[in-house]
Amino acid sequence: MQYKPIISVILRFIWYNIKVKTMNTLKQGDAVPNFSAKDEQGNTISLSDYKGKKLVVFFYPKASTPGCTVEACNLRDNYAALQAQGYELLGVSADSEKRQANFKNKYGFPFPLLADEDKTVIEAFGVWGPKKFMGKEYDGIHRMTFLIDEKGIVERVIEKVKTKDHAAQILA
Repeated sequence: MQYKPIISVILRFIWYNIKVKTMNTLKQGDAVPNFSAKDEQGNTISLSDYKGKKLVVFFYPKASTPGCTVEACNLRDNYAALQAQGYELLGVSADSEKRQANFKNKYGFPFPLLADEDKTVIEAFGVWGPKKFMGKEYDGIHRMTFLIDEKGIVERVIEKVKTKDHAAQILA
């Protein structure tokens, strides 16, 4: 009986690591599968809309939360510099159109926010998986950013996003 808690911890550790390793995240050199999803205004946005353009797709866990707000505001504040380097931006979370619209309007973001409630785009990029927060394990969106070239190929993946300085990470 005294081994039960230890075995439970070991099994959770193994389960978590297997799940993390099976998260099929797009990598540098991968072709991005075409996707379509509604933005905060109900417009359908597709990867094909950005053909011939460089695109930054940033995934964030939840609109209007502290880290997501800092990240998106940093991108907003550096939007001109990102555009000067030829980048278009697209934010994605599993929030509703209404929540995304409130987030965008409150902070004046000049880029669309996809309301990927069915997680089609999130799963296509492989950013949905197990997370840990305050000792709790759960499935959620991993904060990641993908830089995509004009042909729809992943140029770079930023896995460790610095919310306060994210634009600099992209421009580096």
